Amino acid sequence: MKLGEMQAARLSKDPRFDGLFFVAVKTTGIYCRPICPAVSPKEENVSYVKTAIEAAHLGCRPCLRCRPDSAPDSNPWKGTHTTLERAIKLINNGELIDHSIEQLSERLGISSRYLNTLFQKKLGISAKKYALYQQALFGKSLLQQSHLAINEVAFACGFSSVRRFNDYFCKNLKTTPSNIRKNSSNKNQTIELFLSYRPPYNWQHCHNFLQTRAIKSMEWLSGDSYGRTFTWPSTRGKICSGWFTARHQAHKHGFIVNIQLNDSKQLLPVVKNIRRLLDLDANSELIDQHLATTLPLHSFVPGLRLPGTWNLFEAGCRAILGQQISVVAALKLVATLVHCYGTTEHSKSFFPTPEQVATADLLSLKMPNSRRDTLTRFAQFMSQHPQAQQPDSWLNLKGIGPWTVNYAKMRGLSDTNIWLGTDLVIKKTLAEHQIEFQPSDYAPWQSYLTLQLWNL
Repeated sequence: MKLGEMQAARLSKDPRFDGLFFVAVKTTGIYCRPICPAVSPKEENVSYVKTAIEAAHLGCRPCLRCRPDSAPDSNPWKGTHTTLERAIKLINNGELIDHSIEQLSERLGISSRYLNTLFQKKLGISAKKYALYQQALFGKSLLQQSHLAINEVAFACGFSSVRRFNDYFCKNLKTTPSNIRKNSSNKNQTIELFLSYRPPYNWQHCHNFLQTRAIKSMEWLSGDSYGRTFTWPSTRGKICSGWFTARHQAHKHGFIVNIQLNDSKQLLPVVKNIRRLLDLDANSELIDQHLATTLPLHSFVPGLRLPGTWNLFEAGCRAILGQQISVVAALKLVATLVHCYGTTEHSKSFFPTPEQVATADLLSLKMPNSRRDTLTRFAQFMSQHPQAQQPDSWLNLKGIGPWTVNYAKMRGLSDTNIWLGTDLVIKKTLAEHQIEFQPSDYAPWQSYLTLQLWNL
């Protein structure tokens, strides 16, 4: 963004620019979101930065009113380097809470030295320092919004001790966890967080999409909310389980999310995954501008978001069970898979794990034996490769083709650039409306193009 645009956005407090940059105030030593409700400081007293890390380098602490830690994630500053972007995404999702820099580097296929070189070059700090700052900002949100005790917050956001947690806050956020908790009014007995987004957000479309595919007792919806159960891999091979309900707050541009889980240390990656599932970090205004300029549709729907599934395995199962059949028929098969082969806790159903599916006979699934065998092969592969995040490797499995892989990428990884041109509904829509265009012209937003055509 240009300087003039940031100045105008700050003075107008335009929510469309929330998360795209931060305002560091020299006179107070505080940095804010451009929508901060406080009286706007004079122009000569502010500096504009693209990241919270840059503001911290200037010696500024986060504002307690607008809470920049809750701003929608900003993507432009990440750059185009694929390895760096992958590292940032993994760290933001809590990868370094349970793993070392060396393990992260090995997963990325580079050395730890090279990883730190990338971070130093782009952000001016090491990968570990970047991770600590993100963990501290998450801890600040928990202190302000949850009932968790300070020691529980420290462990939930990845610090090894309360003392280290306190020291980091004093040195880097210029305050203490106790002071933040003292100013918090949260009295709830559940973990309640506010997750924001940058408008527009077409909640009605997202709601309808999820409701059409919802599994009873595993997912639940009301007019303004969506919730579901989930599991998450924990340390030493254990599984963290829980559920959440996200209630849409249109006037606040966000969701109030209530979360229950049995391992608070996994809270950070769980929250990040909820953001991905609801596509809270998309810049809809930018995407809409890109699609609407040349998209030959008269019923263009603004603010579409990409509704996800909880994980890649679930997306793969849904895709396999949905091959060449209607959404309604696929839903019945997925419901059978969950209720017959998953687990139940407190009257809530959980999607089965790869191990549960791989060892089941699957005879309750009323479908051809060939497809049942495909699901078994897929589950066996995923149980043997729990860290596999490259669905293209599934093409080596008999019964899995490009449509299955691309559908799983779009919903399980929230890949924004998936064109489902072989989808039966897409083909029918293109033929009925006599639409001709080059899908690659809509990169990197081809997934949203697919949603537009599904919606037509």
